[in-house]
Amino acid sequence: MPIYEYTCGTCKKGFEHLQRSMTDGPKPPCPECGSMQTSRKLSVFAVASDTAGKRDAEPAPTCGRCGGAPGSCGM
Repeated sequence: MPIYEYTCGTCKKGFEHLQRSMTDGPKPPCPECGSMQTSRKLSVFAVASDTAGKRDAEPAPTCGRCGGAPGSCGM
């Protein structure tokens, strides 16, 4: 079951709610104030990889046509 993020329209607090699907039942009440004026937030997710951070350590490749400064021609 996915966890959705919500914001309360009354007290402006954010909270998470475990729900079967986007259309499963009514919106959850705010756990802080009990208001039913809640709305789902757009959530972002992160993807980790074993190459994270390595990109910054390596210089940008050069094309060989513009004089050699890494990334200077944008290619």
